[in-house]
Amino acid sequence: MSQQTARRGGATWALVITSVAGFMAALDNLVVTTALPSIRKDLGGALDDLEWTVSAYTLTFAVLLMFGAALGDRFGRRRLFLVGLSVFTGASAAAAMAPGIDSLIAARAVQGVGAAIMMPLTLTLLTAAVPAARRGMAYGIWGAVNGLAVASGPLIGGSLTEHVSWHWIFWLNVPLGLALLPLARLRLAESHGAGARLDIPGTLLASGGLFGIVYGLVRGPADGWTSPVVLTGLLAGAALLTAFVLHGIRAKNPMLPMRLFRSRAFAGINAASLLMFLGMFGSIFLLSQYMQGVLGYSPTEAGLRMLPWTGMPMLVAPIAGYLSDRVGGRPVVATGLFLQAVGLAYYAVVVAADVSYAEQLPALIISGIGMSLYFAPASNLVMSSVRPQEQGIASGANNALREVGGALGIAVMSSIFSAQGGYETAKTFVDGLRPALVVGSAMVALAGVAVLLIPSARRAARSETVAEGPVPALTPAPALETASH
Repeated sequence: MSQQTARRGGATWALVITSVAGFMAALDNLVVTTALPSIRKDLGGALDDLEWTVSAYTLTFAVLLMFGAALGDRFGRRRLFLVGLSVFTGASAAAAMAPGIDSLIAARAVQGVGAAIMMPLTLTLLTAAVPAARRGMAYGIWGAVNGLAVASGPLIGGSLTEHVSWHWIFWLNVPLGLALLPLARLRLAESHGAGARLDIPGTLLASGGLFGIVYGLVRGPADGWTSPVVLTGLLAGAALLTAFVLHGIRAKNPMLPMRLFRSRAFAGINAASLLMFLGMFGSIFLLSQYMQGVLGYSPTEAGLRMLPWTGMPMLVAPIAGYLSDRVGGRPVVATGLFLQAVGLAYYAVVVAADVSYAEQLPALIISGIGMSLYFAPASNLVMSSVRPQEQGIASGANNALREVGGALGIAVMSSIFSAQGGYETAKTFVDGLRPALVVGSAMVALAGVAVLLIPSARRAARSETVAEGPVPALTPAPALETASH
């Protein structure tokens, strides 16, 4: 490798650029939630319109993630990363300047397109730049930043809305994006997936199927689970995803080869990711409202009191990455998931209309440590469960399943909340929140079980090949193709 390529592909620069880009994309999942009343006051619109300011981003993000990863493998990961970052930054500015609710929803949808191209390529670019022996620590820092963004979205959105203006939840992305564009162009090395081909039929089936499923999940609580639109979305989405699976089995060069799921490592970590985000997203969505609506905290106060949970990744995730390099990712991830499940179950026990913060604190700390132990080693398990040339698709699939899990969590736990309680009084809110948290805890515990089904590194090394040739299921992922100028 030449000196210029080594300089351009430096691990430190790659870590900084991909972590900040990932932070921007992950932050916008929940950053809008605490700003909705102010947005409605300024722009008008019915409650359904306001819901779409959240779900428009989630939908386009989820359904285009795998396509974004495939485009990067085919046309160059750095090149497409720059395209996605440019689209995301421009759409953020458009959202900040939106004159009405419809234009805001449209800008949020375009934001999701940019994030879907940008986000899966952060991991493949980082993997290409970091030596295998140091990837656990690098993934730890990347995971800490992304985990903090997901969990602190309500805090950042609430603080900016309360003290500045809701417009700044979108303006925040613009200077970050403008700073990253030249850095990414100069400091990231280009790489491609070997023999990467665009699978148009597979892309259409996956995108259509995920759109139908996520649309149905998002609209279910508002329109009713038996409404024609929701049922049509869920059934059509399920049919298209079934066709996508059959396509992945039979096609010569599918975008997501179904043979990858013969690997217990790949299947297990992806099932765990979906279940983890189901429990975590749904819980954060409801607990943020509980702290404000029942306990009377302002958006900023609620976010600050959740810091033992949301801020913990900055302290623990790098340590988790180090531990995964030493003992393997499987035990670290499983431990984290079971701790997260215990934390949510503890919260379900103590939650009340007048509970003190001291009583909530153990649940927040346990959940924070558990979430932190999950993020970094999980990324390592995903990237090391497939061949180097398939890491882009693996990253896109895992991120798509996380987004679908998040949408599923908000929909399912909100439905349980509505069935068992409501917003009428503090007591009815708690009556709905408690069973929802129990379900969230159970889902995360199931994620831990899925990880335990992954073979250990030693057993994986002795296992049979997956389809063609061996897949190093839990060994450190080898570097991607030698980066070009």
